[in-house]
Amino acid sequence: MTAETARGWRISVDTGGTFTDVVVADAAGRFTIGKALTTPARIFGGLSAALADAAARLDLDVAALLARTDVFIYGTTRATNAIVTGNVAKTAFLTTAGFPDVLVLREGGKFNPHDFATPFPRPYIPRRHTFEIDERVDATGSVVRPLDEAQAAGVLGRLAERGFEAIAVTLLWATANPVHEQRLGQLIEQHLPGVPYTLGHALNPILREYRRASSVAIDASIKPLMQAHLRDLQADLRGAGYRGEILVSTTMGGCLDVDSVIERPVHTVRSGPAMGPVAGRRYANLEAREEPVLVVDTGGTTFDVSLVRDGHIAITQETWLGERFTGHMLGIPAVDARSVGAGGGSIAWLDDAGLLHVGPQSAGAEPGPACYGRGGTLPTVTDAALVLGYLDPAFFLGGRMQLDPAAAERAVETIAAPLGIAVEEAAFSIFAVSNETMINAIKDITVSEGIDPSEAVIVAGGGAAGLNIVPIARELGCRGVIVPRTASVLSACGMQFSDIQAEASAAAPTRSDAFDRELVNAALDDIDARLDDFAARLAARGFDRVTREYRVDAHYAAQVWDLAVELPTTRIADAAAATALVEAFHAAHRRVFQVDDRASAVEFIGWTGRLAVALPEISVSAAGSVAATPPGERAVWFGLDGPRSATVVRGAALAVGATVDGPAIIEEATTTLVLPPGARARLSAADSYVVEFDA
Repeated sequence: MTAETARGWRISVDTGGTFTDVVVADAAGRFTIGKALTTPARIFGGLSAALADAAARLDLDVAALLARTDVFIYGTTRATNAIVTGNVAKTAFLTTAGFPDVLVLREGGKFNPHDFATPFPRPYIPRRHTFEIDERVDATGSVVRPLDEAQAAGVLGRLAERGFEAIAVTLLWATANPVHEQRLGQLIEQHLPGVPYTLGHALNPILREYRRASSVAIDASIKPLMQAHLRDLQADLRGAGYRGEILVSTTMGGCLDVDSVIERPVHTVRSGPAMGPVAGRRYANLEAREEPVLVVDTGGTTFDVSLVRDGHIAITQETWLGERFTGHMLGIPAVDARSVGAGGGSIAWLDDAGLLHVGPQSAGAEPGPACYGRGGTLPTVTDAALVLGYLDPAFFLGGRMQLDPAAAERAVETIAAPLGIAVEEAAFSIFAVSNETMINAIKDITVSEGIDPSEAVIVAGGGAAGLNIVPIARELGCRGVIVPRTASVLSACGMQFSDIQAEASAAAPTRSDAFDRELVNAALDDIDARLDDFAARLAARGFDRVTREYRVDAHYAAQVWDLAVELPTTRIADAAAATALVEAFHAAHRRVFQVDDRASAVEFIGWTGRLAVALPEISVSAAGSVAATPPGERAVWFGLDGPRSATVVRGAALAVGATVDGPAIIEEATTTLVLPPGARARLSAADSYVVEFDA
């Protein structure tokens, strides 16, 4: 189905650890939400149930819904979960002889130079699965030692004997001359046909050796799993009658066609959190907010924080899988989304000293919080919310799921009894600890980017975000909160607003005091050639609204780490253009670190081009209100001073412009907004609750 013949509907799906979220956008920009519990054993089971839920709200069946849809965007946590749990392919790591420890040594350093007791982090691929290849290329691209094909063939024979399922190849200075990596790829296809492999120069041609190697290792290790998963998804969708485009969300905050992702599945790792700021930026723009935007997404397992400044989503080169510095670096550019284990399903527990903690362990979808009635007995944030009166047990998921208040109280009692306090006090303490974890996560990203939280506005998403976002924003002194009515599916909404994106990189090191314009422009020409191929494939399918931007990773001489800077011009045509680029770096350094060093030379390392192909724009419009229902009341705990009577309003009954003053609870089918005393919410024309509060 082409862009010209499409019906104009779009479906986005986010399969998380607890829920599978579906957002359907019709031609008028109205969003319809579908939600179902994720089925880890068979993802399409939960996806089908969520599609059926959305279709039923539109008085359609799934087949009719898919027939009206021309773009299907899929997001999944499968790759991330596989890495975290170690459920990846048995992968071999091939590298230049003499350099087998790149994944072991990483980038050097440790937290405490005098700590000899802490074990060194394990490499992503075990050292025993590393194999050295006789070859050598130098930094200029000259072949110092030709590839020993007989030795390489012997290595590949041993891989076959030992049953390796994937191969990662990272040779020294292949970024300067990839001839040996390319030949190794041919030998792999010859000696190990059908075994997936990844070549470093093709996936991530950057200078930093560990980052390139780590990204290649991760990509290769998840290829068997993700290739099978995405091909099954294609087959399931085609079997259900869908004939349109299938796109997959990526960690860069965009999406790619499914065939491209099958070739490079590393781009799906942490792609869910990358979509939150895409949605947050759009919702803030719809409210004409020009401040920095803090985008938070509170799911069942994690609390994700990201940042939008001057309309640009913060990007990082240092995404960690697991703990920072002790986990594994993703190694490719990604949306800077910081995650902590503090979601609706996070488990509260007491340590040996009797101190209360919340997370990072989560009850997940199975068995879930105790109040789900699925066999869970451990207290979670959701159980605490039910005890405090924040949730209506008869209206969870719009009444499709009944919660068990007695089970929630029994679970929270396991915290209250050892502490000698009331159940409600224990529940509020669970929220207080969870809030502090979330506040620290917000401070972490704002401080690192040189932003004062009091100058920012928060866009809150995730099914559990509305439960505690107002006290969090008040504690930080933020300028307000925007809670979209689609908050529970923020990542899926981000897919609706995303572009098809691709990046190409090249290493071309030079310095400001001896700037090599010829080298840099040749690298930019090579980048453009690769992006041209990608754009041509999409143009043939009706997607031709293309924009490009370029950035460079740079640092002052003698600095170790880079800062990404957008290029003021598409080429460095003359000395003036080079000077403008240097000035852009000084300005970026001052913005982030509050200081610059104009006496030092600037070293430019890696150059990147990003191509964005815009999908047809979605114009968000407010959903119509249903027949008004009289506001109710219930006792709600907003502090330790006892319950207060709070107004309870069904969000579906509110018209655009309606205001609700706290203490109050606004109940949507898939999320709940808690308004403490002193807070007030207004339903905007962009279908969001704009919340203000007393200091």
